[in-house]
Amino acid sequence: MAKATANEQTLTKKVWTLATTLAGQGIGFTDYITQLTYLLFLKMDDENVKMFGEDSAIPEGYRWEDLTNLDGLDLVKQYENTLEKLSQEQNLIGTIYTKAQNKIDKPVYLKKVITLINGESWLVMDGDVKGAIYESILEKNGQDKKSGAGQYFTPRSLIKAMVDVTNPQIGETVCDPACGTGGFLLAAYDHMKPQSADRGKQDFLKNNALHGYDNTALVVTLASMNLYLHGIGTDRSPIICQDSLEKTPSVLVDVILANPPFGTRPSGSVDIDRQDFYVETKNNQLNFLQHMMVMLKNGGRAAVVLPDNVLFEGGAGETIRKELLKNFNLHTILRLPTGIFYAQGVKANVLFFTKGTPTKDIWFFDYRTGIKHTLATNPMLRHHLDEFVECYKADNINARTETYDVETNPNGRWRKYGVEEVMKRDKTSLDISWIKFGDDDSDLTLSELMTTIQQKSDNISKAVAELQKLLANIEE
Repeated sequence: MAKATANEQTLTKKVWTLATTLAGQGIGFTDYITQLTYLLFLKMDDENVKMFGEDSAIPEGYRWEDLTNLDGLDLVKQYENTLEKLSQEQNLIGTIYTKAQNKIDKPVYLKKVITLINGESWLVMDGDVKGAIYESILEKNGQDKKSGAGQYFTPRSLIKAMVDVTNPQIGETVCDPACGTGGFLLAAYDHMKPQSADRGKQDFLKNNALHGYDNTALVVTLASMNLYLHGIGTDRSPIICQDSLEKTPSVLVDVILANPPFGTRPSGSVDIDRQDFYVETKNNQLNFLQHMMVMLKNGGRAAVVLPDNVLFEGGAGETIRKELLKNFNLHTILRLPTGIFYAQGVKANVLFFTKGTPTKDIWFFDYRTGIKHTLATNPMLRHHLDEFVECYKADNINARTETYDVETNPNGRWRKYGVEEVMKRDKTSLDISWIKFGDDDSDLTLSELMTTIQQKSDNISKAVAELQKLLANIEE
């Protein structure tokens, strides 16, 4: 993100100061940001009418001025009626207000949020400024452990590096089937926008190139607004509220950029019955990987963040890995360190692959062994991945050279493995490491060490609980 302007910083501070005030009244950060989004859209529509003489996109009786003139319970009732009405609309409005509900039921605090928004002119701000303010709010929300919003937030430094090497081109279609707040799509847009001044290509980029899916209504709202504030999808949001895994994709795409949710499939989700999948499994990450393999056009390319178990799990995992090696070019794996995600202790990788040609060599970049990042004191920034980006050779991956050398540099982070060697490994495991130094916790703070211990303890408790369930079923 570009360096914040003074106005940007001031407004972000105002927005977040009010969030802290509301938190003291039991209104969580995520609920606050969602309501801020609903109200901000109404305010911008009002500005569009008054400043530029455009027709309002909001039905009469449910506009900004219908709220600002009210106080007390009348204000709350009007706001709730507005949300219900707009959630039934079509196109962008219906997407922004997907399953919208009021979470600020005390009139005085609802009025505070309205007053804050009313004190600024949003439309005259440059799109980058508006978007940067909103992105910074989303990032702060992701840092709030109580909100659980971190699960939707991939480090922007990692997103930028993934987009840089995948190099989407204007005119191509880009999809994130688990889009969260839209970080990958926004980064792809920023990457493609300067590539051509052609009006037709720019229109395609803004209105047709990007496709995002998420099954959480709240996230769809945040992502749609995030893109809208950057000038993307001003008529129809590129974000759809949909469980990507439920059905075969209706559209194939050129590029996939994603960090699908880790862990098990949420309870209450529809069972997956996909004839186009290579194997049946209940593993959420393996199913997302299969979905993305299916969704790519022939020649299409993907960059996907996936947890370690995808690299070594047997059964369905091995079947999918063999398919990846046989009918896709799984050319690169980036091993990521812990401490870069808001969820503690996550061990993940980025898999880079192209559809339609078999794998010959897999290049591994180990940015894990001996690497220490923490969100508080040493966050991973884009420059930390410069060596990986340089080694990747996005312009010509055939020009790659290893930094690893068994004699002169056995701890080189960039190493090639032939597919025949990988196929001989137990379960076709891709969980490969070779660097021999510095994998201890000696430089963690006491707080960080305690958090790591707690995470491991929680994982053990969950495993024991699952075993107890299995034993109970066997005994029955």
